[in-house]
Amino acid sequence: MSKRREFGEQIISHKGVLENNYESLRILNVERNGNVIYTYKDNKGNVFFGLYDCQTRQNEHLYTFEKDLHVVSCSVNSDRTLLAASLVHSTKEGRKNELQPGSKCLTLLVEIHPVNNVKVLKAVDSYIWVQFLYPHVESHPLPENHLLLVSEEKYIEKFHIQVIQEDGSRVVIKDSGHLLRERVAEDFVWAQWDMSEQRLYYIDLKKSRSILKCLQFSVDEKFNLMFEAPLDITLNDSGFKLVNFGCDDLQDQENLSKHLTLCVFTNHTALLNTFLLLGSLCVCYSPKFDSWEKFTYSVFYFHKGHGKTFTAALGSVDSHVTKGLTFLNLDYYLAVYLPGHFFHLLNIQHPDLICHSLFLTGNSEVVDMLPHSPLQSLSGSLVLDWCSGKLYRALLNQSYLLQFLWNTRLDCEKMAVLHCVLSCGGDRRFLEAKIIQWISENISTCHSFDLIQEFIIASSYWSICPETSNMDKLLPYSSVLTWNTEIPGITLVTEEIALPFMKVHSFKGYWEKLNSNLEYVKYSKPHLHYNNSMVRREWHSLISEEKTGRRRSMVYVKNILDNATKVISNLEARNLEPRLTPLFQEEDNHQRLLMGLMVSELKDHLLRHLQGVEKKKIEQMVLDYVSKLLDLVCQIMETSWRKHSLHPCVPHFSGRASAAEFKVFHIMTRILEATKNLFLPLPPGFHTLHTILGVHCLPLHNLLHYIDSGVLLLTETAVTRLMKDLDNTEKNEKLKFSIIVRLPPLIGQKICRLWDHPMSSNIISRNHVKRLLQNYKKKPPSSVIHKSSFSVEFLPLNYFVEILTDIESSNQALYAFEGHDNVDAKFVEEAALKHTMMLLGL
Repeated sequence: MSKRREFGEQIISHKGVLENNYESLRILNVERNGNVIYTYKDNKGNVFFGLYDCQTRQNEHLYTFEKDLHVVSCSVNSDRTLLAASLVHSTKEGRKNELQPGSKCLTLLVEIHPVNNVKVLKAVDSYIWVQFLYPHVESHPLPENHLLLVSEEKYIEKFHIQVIQEDGSRVVIKDSGHLLRERVAEDFVWAQWDMSEQRLYYIDLKKSRSILKCLQFSVDEKFNLMFEAPLDITLNDSGFKLVNFGCDDLQDQENLSKHLTLCVFTNHTALLNTFLLLGSLCVCYSPKFDSWEKFTYSVFYFHKGHGKTFTAALGSVDSHVTKGLTFLNLDYYLAVYLPGHFFHLLNIQHPDLICHSLFLTGNSEVVDMLPHSPLQSLSGSLVLDWCSGKLYRALLNQSYLLQFLWNTRLDCEKMAVLHCVLSCGGDRRFLEAKIIQWISENISTCHSFDLIQEFIIASSYWSICPETSNMDKLLPYSSVLTWNTEIPGITLVTEEIALPFMKVHSFKGYWEKLNSNLEYVKYSKPHLHYNNSMVRREWHSLISEEKTGRRRSMVYVKNILDNATKVISNLEARNLEPRLTPLFQEEDNHQRLLMGLMVSELKDHLLRHLQGVEKKKIEQMVLDYVSKLLDLVCQIMETSWRKHSLHPCVPHFSGRASAAEFKVFHIMTRILEATKNLFLPLPPGFHTLHTILGVHCLPLHNLLHYIDSGVLLLTETAVTRLMKDLDNTEKNEKLKFSIIVRLPPLIGQKICRLWDHPMSSNIISRNHVKRLLQNYKKKPPSSVIHKSSFSVEFLPLNYFVEILTDIESSNQALYAFEGHDNVDAKFVEEAALKHTMMLLGL
């Protein structure tokens, strides 16, 4: 038991609000303001009503019935001046039985400020449940209160109760003999009260078809029918089920596994000091249990336009199900829990791939540590544990999830928990550091997806999406687009479902977001998530133009590079700590072009699809997003650099590589692979640093293979340092020559000038001759051959040099070697003779 209690503090944060100090104590209801209504009996059978104030953490006595009665339902108005209660006579066994002929269920309205009159609202042979409506603004006492009465006879009424003050602070019911009432719903088979949002959901059967309806009660306590939605489930019109109209009695929990479970969840959540409307609408359904081998439940994601039916294996045939299924609302997730058998954490914002949800079987230590007693899910993520008699608020515990991330071995669980941890918010810098530490230790243990890719995309998503509505539809959530690997213990079937039909035309808040989601499902095919395909094409086009010497408007290129400058400035402004890694120390125009293009394309994408947001705000979000992508790469690098205690300066080419440099080089290679597949920009200087470490760590044949396969990208900065740092030993000459011949022509010509060696002279001469003879047209041979300054009697060479000299003299301006005036026919003749002598061994 202590083990389970310890787990409660870790995976789900339990904030107890009331302990069972009396054997007969029962929690009856939790009002919208969080106050808990409870009852207990003394040794004489008198019934006491109490209130636990969640703000002051104090208990308050409300009322006492000096009769041995059983309380069916109870509610207190927001001003604590009226108490509504529904009661029946207790039997000798002290438990609620079916009403006997002639017995009555009394529904009473009591003045409790101070205790005064008692009015009978109902006296019938069927059970009644009561619930006061709570206004959204509680700044002053209200002259009128509204009370819902739900009858077992399948109707719901709303009473209008006006109150007045007498003798100072005494509050009494005005005209108590003539309370106005109106019929809210009738002929329903199931109903659920949403305490937090003051909504009533109910299902009625039309031609044997289940129709889910929702009533929204507004500030003035009027109500509107918001939507109707068909449900593909089987309900019996003779049945009757209520959800969240107070807390059920323990006896109702004993046979939960034998009955269907149905509940509705809508979500909004506070994250990073922001209030984010998700606009989700989920209906969770589990039919009557009829098998000891498997358990089936369905979740209808109306905001996504599809439903999923899950079938969970229960293990051995002997493992009987004795507890009911519990659905819990956990912000971005909903949990499905069958005590002792499985725990399923479902991602409701991105439910398409099963790998983004976490499924744990009964063999898991996590499931074993969860409470095994019957649980009741209430509004606002509240959970009632029947065995302990305690009320909890269920929250995902980020610390335990991080611990679970380190211990899990399945790729699907790594994926699900990674996203779950990021969704919890908190100190994002600290959280990212913990995840990066985990990635660096487990980078080679994940085979179904790339850990670095997933972390970069997911963390960038969560850094931006909470700020603006609808961003979840426009930015990529995951690097994984499909998942075909089986999840142990569970199978699923996905089907499209009919969308809710909205019954109103003006929306605000949650309803505006839900309607936006429904419109997106109807009309947005295919999905609008941003990808870098356009950036890839444009970047390759610009690089190709650069190689051929042709480039489009300089204004266009300047704007692209200006975008990159803004990104880097934005990144530096957010990170004031000095960097250990030697990045951002060179221009690296290729990466700057990629950065700038991504800013341009992403901005255009958001401007097209993000309505009602200022252009300036969109531009800043784009800069923040691209900066975040770069920052995450920098964080991974910083963590690796610090872990292996490398010097903040750029390593030298000379000397042997250390084990630490090998490990950093491996991490950088994995970063490059991850970003290359997604075509994401890298910090300027990354390729230079990666190449230097590659030269330092790899044998020549491996190094050249990495270069030829595109893993190592030769930059002008890296090769320039190589030429200067390494002397001309035979081994280094071979390395330098192998690298020079792999350089693009323009960079190669510059690098050759830095290497004072016959090989570089030979390359320079070849390039010069190639340029001179590119457009050469043969002229009639001259009768006189002028001897060169070298007295070498080698007619073919003399004749060839004469031709070059003639071309140079006639096209001097056209064929100047980009400022290197000393490269001419004489230089070529010298190089040719030296090369010949080398070949002859002279």
